[in-house]
Amino acid sequence: MSAPPRVRPAARLRRVVANVLFAVGLPALVLLAWEVLAKAPEDAVGVEKFYPGPFTVGAAFVDNWTGRAFAEDVLPSVYRLAIGIAASIVIGIAVGTVIGLARWLRESTEPVLEFFRAVPPPALIPIVMLLLGINDEMKIAVIVSGAVWPILLNTIEGVRGTDAVMTETADAFRITWWQRLWFLVLPAASPRIMTGVRQGLSVALILMVISEMFASSSGLGYRIVYFQRNYLIAESWSGIVLLGLMGVMLAVLFGFVERRVLRWYHGMREVERG
Repeated sequence: MSAPPRVRPAARLRRVVANVLFAVGLPALVLLAWEVLAKAPEDAVGVEKFYPGPFTVGAAFVDNWTGRAFAEDVLPSVYRLAIGIAASIVIGIAVGTVIGLARWLRESTEPVLEFFRAVPPPALIPIVMLLLGINDEMKIAVIVSGAVWPILLNTIEGVRGTDAVMTETADAFRITWWQRLWFLVLPAASPRIMTGVRQGLSVALILMVISEMFASSSGLGYRIVYFQRNYLIAESWSGIVLLGLMGVMLAVLFGFVERRVLRWYHGMREVERG
């Protein structure tokens, strides 16, 4: 069997440069189109008032999301988001593993899970406010009420789909229940679990903003609604840009963790591709 061809340094450098150009080129084109649209005459396109240019939004971003505003609005939102995501992951994996391991429990809870999964989390905000009051616990509960479902359902399917041959082998070697759970079930279900976590991150970010729009005095959602109600257009756009940047940072962080958690899985896929 011959060794795979080695990649030359020049080819590797060209590939890196091409990837950087692709990553930078599209945002640059979007910003250029945005600037052209914002500079167009108002009587021609009618966007001068509601679509400020990227430089105007950038200046508003610096003025409104640094210094004191960062501590009063950004950090509380990040704190609620982090706690909500962590709680969703713990609850989703723990409950999903228990349900996935017991067939009778899976069949009996499926109608209830489908019912609560179908309920839009924003519709629960008034009820959660009555139960918990207007505080951080309420906002975290709203985040968990939506972000937990992708993780929970994917964990159930991942645990249920554990390879039967590996399960029979574990039975033959009389592996303990905890060893089977830690070294067989959870690793086998980890690709589906990580898929659920990826979906839960985007849901958590959305619910973080929505929860802060109701009877709140701090946070990104509160501040964006404040800007909109006072017709501070550039400031409103700066909040949207900040949310987009937070989404990008979550995706980068998740990719970093996923590559390490599923290193064995990606290596196996590479071997299967040849």
